[in-house]
Amino acid sequence: MISISKGDKNTMRKKRGFWVVLMIACLLAGCAEMNQTTKASSSPVMDRVISRGELRVGVSGDMPPMNLLTKEDKVIGMDVDLATMIAEAMGVKLNLQRIDFAGLLPALESGSIDMILSNMTMTPDRNLKVAFVGPYFTSGKAFLTKRSSIAQARGLPDVNSPQYTFAALKGSTSAEVIRKGAPQAKLLTADTQNDAIQMVIDGKADAMIADYPICVVGTYRNPAAGLVSVVAPITYEPIGIAVPKSDPLLLNWLGNFLNSLEKAGYMDGLKEKWFAQPTWLPQMK
Repeated sequence: MISISKGDKNTMRKKRGFWVVLMIACLLAGCAEMNQTTKASSSPVMDRVISRGELRVGVSGDMPPMNLLTKEDKVIGMDVDLATMIAEAMGVKLNLQRIDFAGLLPALESGSIDMILSNMTMTPDRNLKVAFVGPYFTSGKAFLTKRSSIAQARGLPDVNSPQYTFAALKGSTSAEVIRKGAPQAKLLTADTQNDAIQMVIDGKADAMIADYPICVVGTYRNPAAGLVSVVAPITYEPIGIAVPKSDPLLLNWLGNFLNSLEKAGYMDGLKEKWFAQPTWLPQMK
C-alpha cells in the first residue's frame, strides 16, 4: 500500500481545484469563439483576443511587488502571475506591454492593449472611461520619508503646509490625494515610482506618497538611506483589472474567473508569495 502524506494530499487537492477553475474558464472562452460566427459581435475585445490567440496586457513594471522589472528586463510580480493565469485560462498567449502608468488608460482606450493589470485603483473618474473588474487586492496610501514630523503625522491636515514637498507618481491617485487633501503642500510628480523615491533620498521631496506595499519596498531597497514607511489612514484603495467598457462578455468572464480563483484560494496564495517574504528583492533591477 502506498501512503500519501497530508502535504501531498493538500497539493493534489489544490491542483484539482485549479484544473476545475481552468475548465470553467475554457468553457467561457469557448462561448467567445462561438460569438465570432455572428455578424455583429457583442464581444469585440474577447473575440479579437481569441482570434489573435494573444492577450495584450498593459503593466507599468515599477510598482513592486505588484509588478517590477528584473535585472534581465523581465516584468514579474503579483499582477504578472494573475495575467498569466488569465491568459492560460483563455487558451491564448500572454503579451505583456510595459507602459508608463500615465499612458496605460490611453493605451486601453485606443485598443492597443486589451486590459490593464498594474496596481490600478478603481476610481469613479477612471470608471467613467473604462470598466473595472475586482477588486482583486486592496491597499491604502502611505508616506515614505526621512522626516520625523511626517512620520508622526496622523493625517493629511498635519502635513497641509507650504513647508512640505511631496513626490508622487504622475497620473496616480496618490498625486490626487495630496492635491485635494493637502493643497498647501508642494507636489512634484515623477514618471516612475523609483524616480519619486530618489527625490526623497536626494532631499528634493520631504516624502513620497504611494500605496503602502510600494513604500515598504522602498525601505527594503535603500537600507542606508534612513527611510521609514508610515501608513497614512486616509484612503481605501480597491485595485482592479481595467478593461474596455464595450465588452460585457469580457467583464462577465473576468468576474467569474476572479471569483473562482478567490473561492479556490489561489488569490491568497499569490498574496502570500509576493507579500509574506521579499524573496524576489534580489531579482530587481
